[in-house]
Amino acid sequence: MKNIGILGSGVVATTLAGGFIKNGYKVCLGTGHPEKLSDWKAQQGANATVGSFADAASFGDLLVLAVKGDAAVKVLESASKNNIEGKTIIDTTNPIEPAPPANGVLKFFTSLNESLMEGLQKAFPGVNFVKAFNSVGAPLMINPDFNGIKPSMFICGNNQQAKTEVAAINALFGFDTEDMGAAEAARAIEPLCILWCITGFTTGKWDGHAFKLLKK
Repeated sequence: MKNIGILGSGVVATTLAGGFIKNGYKVCLGTGHPEKLSDWKAQQGANATVGSFADAASFGDLLVLAVKGDAAVKVLESASKNNIEGKTIIDTTNPIEPAPPANGVLKFFTSLNESLMEGLQKAFPGVNFVKAFNSVGAPLMINPDFNGIKPSMFICGNNQQAKTEVAAINALFGFDTEDMGAAEAARAIEPLCILWCITGFTTGKWDGHAFKLLKK
């Protein structure tokens, strides 16, 4: 069973870390402030460790990038190129501007003809990025209950082996994988975050909706 390195320490990072630990994985959570996660580490038990971004990247056979979009490049640089080269990184990030939504609609710092993940892939060409877990909220990331219906997890990336690896994790966490193709598909997947958040902002409910691709 592979070790998991998670770059980030917010609610998405700790939620996914908990999901991996629940399923028997060993996890290292990377953060700029390890001292603030002592309680979390104690609650998770022996399979959880906390360290720097470089510590988590070195520890993990598979990595998860779970930070704010505008911090993604800096965090990956802090993780060190040697620690991330050749690895699969689940990219949960969205290019959200630090501005309030307009009538529930978030603002992105990218355009429809570019995506954050494409920029990350260009900046770190030796990494196998796979976009996932960016279009559903943290309360629904681990085995969401929709009366037996599995939500869709849209993914994309340039490396098929990496996507297969992530699809297995999606299944473990209760999702059906919908592979949208190469990295350019992130231009469509990242804005799903905007659509998902509209319901949350307008209803005040963040734990009862997810996407499902219907086929016939």
